[in-house]
Amino acid sequence: MNKNYVEQETFEKIDFTVKGFEKGEYESCTFKACNFSEVDLSKVVFVDCQFLDCNLSLAKTTNLVLRRVAFKRCKMLGFHFENCNGLLLSIGFEDCMLNLSTFFRMPLKKTKFVKCSLREVDFTECDLSSSIFDDCDLSMAIFRTTNLEKADFKSSYNYSIDPVFNTIKKAKFSLAGLPGLLTAYDLEIE
Repeated sequence: MNKNYVEQETFEKIDFTVKGFEKGEYESCTFKACNFSEVDLSKVVFVDCQFLDCNLSLAKTTNLVLRRVAFKRCKMLGFHFENCNGLLLSIGFEDCMLNLSTFFRMPLKKTKFVKCSLREVDFTECDLSSSIFDDCDLSMAIFRTTNLEKADFKSSYNYSIDPVFNTIKKAKFSLAGLPGLLTAYDLEIE
């Protein structure tokens, strides 16, 4: 157990870029309207926590542990999830801005992305099987050797996924989203 163990606390409107963030283990905590921009979260453990209306852009994430963590209305530009501890990783996103973030090789099975901006996000070699992308903007997101088996993209848009370089068996797409699966073939669809 870490020296600093915090349980069932709410942190509201704290600017951790000024105050500093104490490393440790946070369980069943809620962070509301807090600023973590560029804060070092390396080796911090979050279990059963919620982040609401927070800015976590460019936070340092080496060995950051995220277990059953929900992010709602958060700004997470350039967040490097690939540096997080992948063991028992369990996260969900609602109405978040995750542009330019990286999930390279992360185990994201059954992850929910709801109404998120995922522009230029790197999902290379991720396991996104059975994940849900509900009403998400995936403009210029990178899918390369990504497992998208049974993933749901029906209500998402602006994606470009090459079926040759990704596993898409039983994935769900809308008819309007089919051009995003054919981009690599340089076809003109009218």
